[in-house]
Amino acid sequence: MAVITSSSSQQLQVHRFPQNNYIDSLRFLPQLSAFHRHIILATFNSDSSSSSIQILNLIQKTSDSDSNSNSPEITLQSSLTTPSRISCLKTSQNPNKPLIAASTFSGHLLVYTADLVNGSLDFVDSVKGFHLGRVAGIDVSENGSEFVSVGEDGRINLVSFVGGGSSSKRVFDGNGLISYGAVKWASPVEFVSGGLGFGLQWWDQRRPGGPVSQFKGNWTRGSTSGIVHSIDIHPSRKHTCLACKVVSSFTSPILLFLKAGGSSGTVFAWDLRWQQQPIILAGVGTSDFSALSPSESDVWEVHYDNYTTSSNYRNISESRVLPAMICSEDGILAVIEQGEEPVELLAEPCAINSFDIDRQNPSDIVCSLEWESIAILTRS
Repeated sequence: MAVITSSSSQQLQVHRFPQNNYIDSLRFLPQLSAFHRHIILATFNSDSSSSSIQILNLIQKTSDSDSNSNSPEITLQSSLTTPSRISCLKTSQNPNKPLIAASTFSGHLLVYTADLVNGSLDFVDSVKGFHLGRVAGIDVSENGSEFVSVGEDGRINLVSFVGGGSSSKRVFDGNGLISYGAVKWASPVEFVSGGLGFGLQWWDQRRPGGPVSQFKGNWTRGSTSGIVHSIDIHPSRKHTCLACKVVSSFTSPILLFLKAGGSSGTVFAWDLRWQQQPIILAGVGTSDFSALSPSESDVWEVHYDNYTTSSNYRNISESRVLPAMICSEDGILAVIEQGEEPVELLAEPCAINSFDIDRQNPSDIVCSLEWESIAILTRS
């Protein structure tokens, strides 16, 4: 059923689709056509304690009753049972056969390919037991051949798939003294990790042995605690990292990180050109009304929001953080922008656990609701 809502700055079409299982994570897959897309789901059945990964076919078509209203339909195309519950889900952007990486609560990495023409899902390989317990975060390189993973056990691993086989190596082992919650590739040889206590670390494979730059989360002066759950890096915002010449001469993007924990709903950015203090976008550390968080609870995921008109995009200074979207435990899906009041897109009576913005058509958003349903939003 379609429900039309509006905000102060955008008109929204919101469509909700009940599901049979709890949805742990979901992602858009690369687009086949303007009206034919796919969504990948990680689901969990609490009655049978079984988990699966599924492909949904999303067809956008025009309603007969209203030619101006788009009425999407979703159908299940493929489903595979997984050996354990999925903790994190990531995809590559290969338009022909996108790669799907799923980490599990039992410490495994599962790799699949999706045939979008035939709507099939094929198992490729798995890496077992390279983490002790839940794998908290994974990310896939742009070419889809390398994965980086972090865990609550304090381990950071790299996994490569070459010639049909896999190999893994340990980058770091905190021996349980450190807990990681998120990781994101920054370049083919660099990635960023985040974890307990707002800590952020920049790693460079050309300089092994430890992080080449760190942000220590002591800026709240002990007034709150939390863990980084999600990290995003915008590919177009790259600047020479003058403050890190001692590390290397690479160019580095402004990094957008999310801190979730307690009831603060804090989102902040870390610019490698000025590393001492974060840029507060929402929540703790500011009394600015425009930086107040739209959420009063844990924020589960953050992504840069590319849904910006070209004229506005050009007018955003390179010293400012680009707009971002968040979802939260108290059911808020919102856009936040530095120096602006938050824009609430959706307010649900249950948690919004995961969301994704279509890279090829950023006006479209898909999110999972705790009450076993999917919401698809179209901004106009």
